[in-house]
Amino acid sequence: MNIELWWPKLTPSTRVGLLENNGDAVPPQVVAEVTRAGGSAAIDSDSAESDYYLSDEDVEWIETVTNEEEPTEGLILSKVRRT
Repeated sequence: MNIELWWPKLTPSTRVGLLENNGDAVPPQVVAEVTRAGGSAAIDSDSAESDYYLSDEDVEWIETVTNEEEPTEGLILSKVRRT
């Protein structure tokens, strides 16, 4: 499922965490929430810790949103404004 479809299903605090830590390892509780919402995270087999990460496409989409640009695909998003 595309991130545009599952992103709005995440809690606001999870969205903020993903925006602020984009590209970093995803904590287990966030992996569980993303999975329940319809997304996925994969184990990085190159990491000694076997951490979970979002796909490159999801990371790029979040980066685009963080920069307040419009993603290349349709935007179905509840933007979270950081104060």
